[in-house]
Amino acid sequence: MNTDLLKRLCETPGIPGREERVRELIQKEIKGLFDEVETDAMGSLICRRKPRSAAGKKTTTRKNTLDTKTAMLLCHMDEIGFYVSSIDENGFLWINPAGGFDPRNLFSRRVLVCTEKGDFHGVMNPGGRPIHISSAEDRKKVPEVKEFFVDLGMSATKVKKTVQVGDFIVMDEPFRVMGDKFVSKALDNRVACWLGIEAVRKLAASKTGHACEVVVAFTTQEEVGLRGAKTASFAVQPDIGFGIDVTLACDTPGVPASESVTTHGKGFGLHIKDGSFISDKSLTDQVEKVAKSKRIPYQRTILAAGGQDGAAAQQAAAGARAVGITVGTRYIHTVTEMIDQKDLAAACDILAAMLGTIK
Repeated sequence: MNTDLLKRLCETPGIPGREERVRELIQKEIKGLFDEVETDAMGSLICRRKPRSAAGKKTTTRKNTLDTKTAMLLCHMDEIGFYVSSIDENGFLWINPAGGFDPRNLFSRRVLVCTEKGDFHGVMNPGGRPIHISSAEDRKKVPEVKEFFVDLGMSATKVKKTVQVGDFIVMDEPFRVMGDKFVSKALDNRVACWLGIEAVRKLAASKTGHACEVVVAFTTQEEVGLRGAKTASFAVQPDIGFGIDVTLACDTPGVPASESVTTHGKGFGLHIKDGSFISDKSLTDQVEKVAKSKRIPYQRTILAAGGQDGAAAQQAAAGARAVGITVGTRYIHTVTEMIDQKDLAAACDILAAMLGTIK
């Protein structure tokens, strides 16, 4: 398993609207894997691989592919983060979120402030009294996101020469291997970026060929409304869309088993429904049939709320058949996001297998 690639993807900063570093990393990584690579107006990276014979030769051209199906993998590049919204007279940075945060997970965090003059380490805390001088009532309060600020440890003068409104901020935490798990910030959704690359690599290495045109879209601004996926899907107009993402794994203390969504180690998530889409029944059945035939472990999943890029493919232009392929993630939208290595491998296996069977 290419752990180094996943590490580099997770540790590269890129929030909604500022995914350019992630895109550049992917562009370098995929050289020779796709036939066409372009960046659209929203900043999404659209990568096309034409059908291949078993000998690895291209079997059609874009001009005579009326009978060739297009299968699109949608993998968003952005992670949740913040924009600098103002800088006060003391040099503290005030923030505006890009993506959904639970303020309970923001206390005493180390962050990276990304500017045109470089990246700078900082700390994030809410305004208010520290424990030694706070009251019992003070300690019960959970601040809102807007009450958090960033301290760069610099003079106000230096801060104002270094940082400007619109610079972005990400959590500053390293990727770790812990037992059978991977732990990092931004597994949501660099997991999908990894899968978009590695599944196609696996397909290319299989020497069995593929009858469909494969399009992998590394999309922008998913965390703020599937924005890049909408424009990319409209441009590609796929026949089949695979929304590649993480989902919840609440197989942890404090959550009823009925709300766990997925369980670590039981395989990839065959995503049926969430707040943005309901998967195509026949495509879901096809994924399940292939998974069973190849003994790829999986679990059916439904998420009560939230959404993912598969919905954009499903609803673009005249529409597409769509399904979600997900990886269960503990402690989602925190710096301790955790996935099971076996589940990630299963997701890669099913995607490569499905791309090889679509005709």
